[in-house]
Amino acid sequence: MLQSSTSLRSSVLAVRVALLSLAMAGPVFAAAVPEAPAAVEEQAVLPVVEVGASREGFATQSVSTTKSDKSLQETPQAISVVTRELLDARQATTLDEAIETVAGVASATLGRRGWDDFIIRGQSASDTMYLDGLRIGQANWIAQEVFGAERVEVVKGPASVYFGQVTPGGTVNIVSKRPRPEASTQLGLTVGSHGYRQGTFDIGRPVASDNGKAALRVAGMAMNSDDPTDNVWFRTRYLAPSIALDVGSRTDFTILASINRRQYVRQQGLPVAATSLTGKAALVPHSFFTGDTTVAPYDAEQKTIGYALAHRFDNGWTLNQVYRHTGMALTGQLANISGALTAAGNVGRNVLSQDFNGRSDGLDTSLARTFRWGALAHNVMAGVDAMHDQLYRDSRRCAIAAQNIHDPVLGRPVTACAVTSIVDTTLAQNGLYLRDYIDVSDRLGVSLSLRHDRARLKTVDVPTGSRSNVDSSANTGHIGAVYKVTPNIAPYVSYATSFLPQTGITVDGSPIEPEQGRQGEVGAKFLSDDRRLSASVAYYDLQRRNLAQTDDFNPGFQVAVGEQRTRGYEAEVAADLKNGWQLSGAVSLLDAAITEAAGSQAATVGQKLSGVPRKTANLLASYRFAGALHGWGAGFGFRHVGEKTSTSSRYVVPSYTVADAGASLERRGWRVQLNVKNLFDRGYFAGAASANWVPVGNPRTVMLKTVVDF
Repeated sequence: MLQSSTSLRSSVLAVRVALLSLAMAGPVFAAAVPEAPAAVEEQAVLPVVEVGASREGFATQSVSTTKSDKSLQETPQAISVVTRELLDARQATTLDEAIETVAGVASATLGRRGWDDFIIRGQSASDTMYLDGLRIGQANWIAQEVFGAERVEVVKGPASVYFGQVTPGGTVNIVSKRPRPEASTQLGLTVGSHGYRQGTFDIGRPVASDNGKAALRVAGMAMNSDDPTDNVWFRTRYLAPSIALDVGSRTDFTILASINRRQYVRQQGLPVAATSLTGKAALVPHSFFTGDTTVAPYDAEQKTIGYALAHRFDNGWTLNQVYRHTGMALTGQLANISGALTAAGNVGRNVLSQDFNGRSDGLDTSLARTFRWGALAHNVMAGVDAMHDQLYRDSRRCAIAAQNIHDPVLGRPVTACAVTSIVDTTLAQNGLYLRDYIDVSDRLGVSLSLRHDRARLKTVDVPTGSRSNVDSSANTGHIGAVYKVTPNIAPYVSYATSFLPQTGITVDGSPIEPEQGRQGEVGAKFLSDDRRLSASVAYYDLQRRNLAQTDDFNPGFQVAVGEQRTRGYEAEVAADLKNGWQLSGAVSLLDAAITEAAGSQAATVGQKLSGVPRKTANLLASYRFAGALHGWGAGFGFRHVGEKTSTSSRYVVPSYTVADAGASLERRGWRVQLNVKNLFDRGYFAGAASANWVPVGNPRTVMLKTVVDF
């Protein structure tokens, strides 16, 4: 039986004290193990900030995701890291854009609705996002701001040992910008298509201290933009202060905070029957607005404050701890397409009204040490993490008149709002984990991980007062091996499982049981001696059981659909060719289908998963000129996304290929950059949503950015 939230916090504190006492007492294996080398003692495990890459490529070195100093080449799992340089080179303005070129990822599958929507290895993964190693909340209701990211880490497959609560397809961890020891001031201004205007600043200052480790950094952004869809707009305000304190040569302590405020009109898409998906001429353009000006825009805010601590003890142990408190609030309305298109051109609508607020506390504490036991070198980590998350959801359904696609009328009143659900859910979870990286030889490395989770989901139906408690627990793990055939080529094999308590409810108010996942993976990684060329290839077989997805017939609720399975291949490459050329690319081929379902969902068995493309590929090439044109740069690339289907309807969303291009001029202290996304203005649909509506893709977008460094 899981303890109450108060008891949970007390037990976590007790474990933290025990772990700290263990570290201060000395090495557990002192009788059998010699002291670790000094170089190992001095290296922190978390946060790891050594990320090497070409200017516009993927990272190759160790990252914070693995909670280890092992490089990505030595890690028996597919992990992609999108660097700050790549984010800037592509002028990514959303998380969906940031990860759209990662192998195995399908992003923005629900269009420009104002939230982050992405699929990893065929499985929806946007509800288990992480920020600085801690889960954002029960679900991701507010889009994360990528301007505040130092890098974005994408873990493929089950990653419970790293994060605990994840979907089996994978997860995304955003690493926040941190203070630096050198002074810096950067101001940016971006203008673009559809009224896009953005101003940014990023200011860092060192603070005099005994060890030279104290520093401040403040990053901020303000953005206003219209949208290709009529009457849709976005406003974002973001501020992220951070401070690194000097509390000793062996201790790193950073306080991180952020405020993310977003206001927008939620864009849904188009009536399927009015588009070219019917095989006939489209009845409405992609700019057609299915909503109404009387529908309230969304107003969302996320506030965070926390810290990251690393302390290296004299005896070789390293203590790492991260904590964050998050508060969120969201209100808004969506004019939802609720029926098929009639012969007269009318499309039925209703209004979904949402009022959510919640708070979340997350804590992760671990101890790590590298030591030798006989001929073997062990990198051992033991830790405990806990999460306490409360979310209040008030969902109502309102009436609004149908819209005629031939003669649209705006200003229709929103009436007769009725409660569909008012639910207060509390998720309390704690986990214990143990991992050992074993260097069997100079060539062979073995990774062994175990984790035990316990969770309690408390659900209160506010109108009726009925309550339900669901306790769950699970043991998960990861085992993998990497063998360096040569110093540059490292094949690997791994097997992993995952566990995820679910906070969704069915239309009758019943909670969804926790889902489980498992995956087998084989692959190989390549890294050149000069680290200018990195590549990876992988094959995986993934199963996801007892998962929940949105109830197509009852928006705001979920249904359990049994089992899904994904098998696929993927590959990535990043290269700096030394002659001015840089290349990065990825390709993915997968088969994702429903393999088990019951009740009303039984007919979906064998169907492809909604919105999952079988094939994706992309390539980006950039060139930096020398000689008289030194400082100039140019780039060109393409992105291909295969066709998609919907389990709730038999229409097929066609594949599409779009081209991107850019040019830049960099001089001492400033940089001007022009990016054109979807260069040839290819019209396409972003995903396969439902039988009634389909999201549209992004038309040609021009972005001009000027950055000045002082």
